[in-house]
Amino acid sequence: MISVKDLKLAYGKRVLFEDVNVNFTKGNCYGVIGANGAGKSTFLKILSGEIEANKGTISITPGERMAVLKQNQFEFDDQTVLNTVLMGHKKMWDTMLRRDAIYANPDATEDDYMKASELEAEYGEMGGYESESDAAAFLNGLGVGDALHQMLMKDIPSNMKVRVLLAQALFGNPDILLLDEPTNGLDIETIGWLENFLADYENIVLVVSHDRHFLDAVCTHVADVDRQKIKVFTGNYSFWYESSQLMARQISDKNKKLEEKKKELLDFIARFSANASKSKQATSRKKALEKLDFQEIEPSYRKYPGIIFQPLREVGNQILNVEKLKSATEDRVLFDNVTFSVNKGDKIAFISKDPTAVTQFFEIINGETKADAGQFEWGTTVTSAYLPIENSKFFQSDLNLMDWLRQFVPSHVTDVDEPFLRGFLGKMLFGGEEVLKKTNVLSGGEKVRCMVSKMMLQNPNVIILDQPTNHLDLESIQSFNEQCTVYNGIVLLTSHDHTFMQTVANRIIELTPKGIIDRLSTFDEYLEDERVKALRQEMYA
Repeated sequence: MISVKDLKLAYGKRVLFEDVNVNFTKGNCYGVIGANGAGKSTFLKILSGEIEANKGTISITPGERMAVLKQNQFEFDDQTVLNTVLMGHKKMWDTMLRRDAIYANPDATEDDYMKASELEAEYGEMGGYESESDAAAFLNGLGVGDALHQMLMKDIPSNMKVRVLLAQALFGNPDILLLDEPTNGLDIETIGWLENFLADYENIVLVVSHDRHFLDAVCTHVADVDRQKIKVFTGNYSFWYESSQLMARQISDKNKKLEEKKKELLDFIARFSANASKSKQATSRKKALEKLDFQEIEPSYRKYPGIIFQPLREVGNQILNVEKLKSATEDRVLFDNVTFSVNKGDKIAFISKDPTAVTQFFEIINGETKADAGQFEWGTTVTSAYLPIENSKFFQSDLNLMDWLRQFVPSHVTDVDEPFLRGFLGKMLFGGEEVLKKTNVLSGGEKVRCMVSKMMLQNPNVIILDQPTNHLDLESIQSFNEQCTVYNGIVLLTSHDHTFMQTVANRIIELTPKGIIDRLSTFDEYLEDERVKALRQEMYA
């Protein structure tokens, strides 16, 4: 068990945590949620001992081992992939090194060999003799194939390093597991493997993630970081979200009825308090007024942006026709023979086993790069807005947000005054003096919110979204998702966010080196379709 008592952490005048008291118990997985900057990752660092709190105590049941998902991809550069995973169980690893050092010492004494024998027994009790096969199984489950196991960490791709560090954290059945954004860089199949692993995990897990489907799949509880406190709720993220929204509405409705009752009582008192025959009734109403119990809704630090795409006109019958499109790099074909048409009402999720294929396809149809073969044609009624995965080229200048957004105002808009621009920036949570912030100092999340403001300006009837949830907090993801669900235009998207894909898309197109798989279905139906699974094997063979 982890017990947190009277925890406080402040940086100068900025207080992150104040009087936090919470317990985490065995057998539960806690999804740690909260607004950006609320202190989610910091809290995990306090638990792991990486950061020291100003006040309070962290108590862990004696003898329990804690494992943490490391964020430094270069820490183990000189180790092999397999050894990096084995190092996740520090006591086992140290025991093995001490034992091997004795065996490798030509001057070892009989006492040394007795010590080696004791270490051998300890190593075996910790599962050392099965450790390499266990570590290999974790790596394979996370998509790191046998061919990489004996390579040095510095020689493998960065997206593989993330998976190795995750395998390191999971290795050896730790009693306490702290995971900060464990799904970053993982594909759908690997996320599914991790979901199944954590769902069956019998010890304590604390996980920070912006992936709502993942949180729903693994979490038994939600640890909500808000207003410098941490409150634990039973249930997964969706249950917490729906319950919190319902509770806020119920309190608001109750307070509204009480306000009406209060007005009636005040009106009666004002009218009859000077009337002798009504004085008793006026007095009783004064007492009733004092007993009215208004419940205060504490303002959350969470902020939900107002993402609204409003098409100027409906799309015509011809929207987008793609014919025999192909794109390849020097060493591989990204996709070939891509042929399809977009129809009215389509909300299409694009997927591929090659993570760069969909991005390349979106860049081609947006005129940012050229295809190696084939052609595409947009309809004349289409007004599109594109959210690229890489947006740095839009933020090279030192313009403030107002002047930056002014560049993208469409020609049909004539009245471009300050309130007009502030309105679009305000919807994306840039208020007050923030609209004067320079664009070249924005964070990743702020840049995405600026790009969404730019998109809303276009009044598009087609929106193209390449990983729209990158850099956004859960509140922004929730708002973005809900708008795309009700939007009456065309949506072309790809996302690692399973819930986003499942709730928005009504058609799935998979880009492969041998053509496309095109199905009218939800995302989950597509993944579970046995005929699609067989076709996928053929297309990627």
